[in-house]
Amino acid sequence: MLAPRLLFLDRIGYDFWLPVFPATSLVELRRQNVAVYTHISDADLKAFVADYDIGEVSSLIAIAEGIENSNYLLLCEGGRYILTIYERRVRHQDLPFFLSLMEHLSGRGIACPTPVRAHDGDALSQIAGKPAAIVTFLAGVWPRRIWPNHCRELGAALAGLHLAAMDFDGTRANDLSVGSWSQMFERVAAQADTIKLGLEVELRAELMTLEQSWPRGLPSGIIHADLFPDNVFFEGDKLSGLIDFYFACTDFFAYDIAVCLNAWCFEPDGAFNITKARNMLASYRSARPFSADELRSLPLLCRGAAMRFLLTRLHDWLNTPEGALVRPKDPLEYFHKLRFHQSVDGPGAYGLD
Repeated sequence: MLAPRLLFLDRIGYDFWLPVFPATSLVELRRQNVAVYTHISDADLKAFVADYDIGEVSSLIAIAEGIENSNYLLLCEGGRYILTIYERRVRHQDLPFFLSLMEHLSGRGIACPTPVRAHDGDALSQIAGKPAAIVTFLAGVWPRRIWPNHCRELGAALAGLHLAAMDFDGTRANDLSVGSWSQMFERVAAQADTIKLGLEVELRAELMTLEQSWPRGLPSGIIHADLFPDNVFFEGDKLSGLIDFYFACTDFFAYDIAVCLNAWCFEPDGAFNITKARNMLASYRSARPFSADELRSLPLLCRGAAMRFLLTRLHDWLNTPEGALVRPKDPLEYFHKLRFHQSVDGPGAYGLD
C-alpha cells in the first residue's frame, strides 16, 4: 500500500477535488478549522481496508466540510469510495437503520451512497476505535447558487425517495421534532436575548403555538429530514444523487417538504422566492399528490421546520468554544424565515392552489 496522500477538500462535490490546503497532522487540522475529527494512521487504514474487497488504497483525501462526522475520499484499486467515521450527534444504535435505509433506497433506484459490506457481511465496522463505514462514491457537485431548475429536480427526487422507502421495514422516531423543541429551547433560553433582544419571549410564544397546533395523522413514512443543498449533487442541470441520511427518520412527508422549502427557497437577502417553491412543489406532487390536510398544514409545518433549525443553530452558536473545528451558523437566518412563515395565511403563498 502506498502511503496515503492527505489533502483537505472543500466539498463542492466528490467529483471535483479542490485542495484548499495541505495538512499533515491533527494539530494543523485544528488550526485550519477543518471539520475532520479523527486522524487515520497508515496502519489503521491498512488494517481497516483489508476487510473489504476494494483493493489497496493509493490516496486518502479528507473532505473539509461536515459537522457531524469525519469523511474521507478513498482512491483504491477498485475505484473511489467514501469513508465515514461517526463522531458527534449520531447515536451509534441508529447506525444500522441509516445504513440499511441507504442500501434499500439504492436497490429501489434512488441515487444515493450504497454501503459496502465487509467480508463478514456487515456494513458497519470500526477504525481508530470509532464506528465507521465505507459507501460508494457519488459523482456531482452541490449547487452554490440555487436556481428554479434545481428546485424542480429536488421536488421530483424527494417524492421518489418517499415512495421508494414505503416498503422499508425500519422505523426511527424523529427525535428533533416538535416534542423535543421546548427542551432544546430551555437549554439556551437564558442566553437567547444576547443574540437578539426579545428573542426568548418570541420563541417561547411560538413554541406554545406549535405544540398546541401541530397536526396529527398526516401521511407519513421515511423522510430525509436534512435535505439542504449541500446534501444534493448535480451533474449539469440534472440531479445526480442525495447524500447524508444521518437524520433520516419516520415522520410526515410534508414536514420533509417544509424543511426543503426553508433550505432551498429563500434568497441570500432573506426574501422568499415563490418561483423556486412552485417548481419544487409542482414536481413533487406530480409523483406523489398532496392530501388536503397536507396543504392546510404546510404553513405550520414550515414554521416548525424553521424552529427546529433555529434552535439547533442557537445552541451551537452559544455553545461552540473558540477554536472549535467548525464555525456555527447564524441562527437569526432561521428566525427571519420563521417570521415569514408566521405571515403566511395558506398554501398559496408557496405557489400551491
